Amino acid sequence: MTPTAPISRYPVPKLDDLPDDIRARIVEVQDKAGFIPNVFVTLAHRPDEFRAFFAYHDALMLKEGGLTKAEREMIVVATSGANDCLYCIVAHGAILRVYAKNPLVADQVAVNYRKADITPRQHAMLAFAMKVAVNSASIDDADFAALREHGFADEDIWDIGAIAAFFALSNRMANMISMRPNDEFYAMGRAPRAERDPAMGRRSRGA
Repeated sequence: MTPTAPISRYPVPKLDDLPDDIRARIVEVQDKAGFIPNVFVTLAHRPDEFRAFFAYHDALMLKEGGLTKAEREMIVVATSGANDCLYCIVAHGAILRVYAKNPLVADQVAVNYRKADITPRQHAMLAFAMKVAVNSASIDDADFAALREHGFADEDIWDIGAIAAFFALSNRMANMISMRPNDEFYAMGRAPRAERDPAMGRRSRGA
């Protein structure tokens, strides 16, 4: 049997050693999801950066707006695939399957969103997100016009770009520290049964 690799190249703090606010957030996630996603304990190595990271994460991923929760996760999965980030592909792929109630979509989007079974609107969204993630210097007004033709408002376009940019940071940090995905993520949302939503803790019905 292959030995289990460490979840980070850097020291992983114990819950009891963390500041109260960070420990409380991690315990809340554990209570709701049934396990602690490794991103929480690995980034807790630097508490100030943990707080900043998750504040921006929540501002982008938990807000109301023109993008659904599944579409926000699609952006993460597609751009993480382009950036070869194992942690984010696996973890956010699981969340995408649960939100979309679709066991196939995450794998399709991670490998090649152009051939994924998603709407033309979502294809346009991911094309823009991928440009932000890997070739942002080439973005011009035509890219905005293409999204507006699919009904995206300018604030939605900001969200698409900001999510892609934020997770480009996340991808690079995860790759740098060799953040390992939790085993629990691999099976989530692949079978037609009730699943816990690891981001919010509510139970969702997988497809």
